Amino acid sequence: PRYKINRYENLLHQALDIQWANGSVPGSFFSPELFQNFSQLVDEWAINSPDLLEYFGGESLITQSHGQSCMAYFKSRYKVKGLYFLDEPEAALSPKTQMDLLGVLSDIRISRHAQFIISTHSPIIMSCRQAALYSFDSNAIERIAFKETQHYKIYNDFFSKA
Repeated sequence: PRYKINRYENLLHQALDIQWANGSVPGSFFSPELFQNFSQLVDEWAINSPDLLEYFGGESLITQSHGQSCMAYFKSRYKVKGLYFLDEPEAALSPKTQMDLLGVLSDIRISRHAQFIISTHSPIIMSCRQAALYSFDSNAIERIAFKETQHYKIYNDFFSKA
């Protein structure tokens, strides 16, 4: 069975007008649930267009581990200039692979061709250099320093006692 999309997601674009300094840009929304469905669709499309898999490193996204397929997607998709929304990209990633994702984000930051808005619980992802972190833990949305996040404090406390 395919993932059922929230009916309001299809209307979200009507409420947004996203502009880059030089006009509008493409972008995308990533979530682990949608990615699983996307991977299945890519495999179906690749039956008639095998070259499609070259875009993702030459391998089927569903024959790789979930983390490997996510990284193949991140490395290919985020070469395109745009604005990207990621919902908990760490869900399928090991700590090592989360650090690999930081490398991808760092390379993109240097080239300045994309911007990311990421919802995460991962202190590794939160540690991305020059990231602006915002906490939604109280009534007001507040900017917060990395070492002040609840997730950093929990992990730091845990590892200091290990």
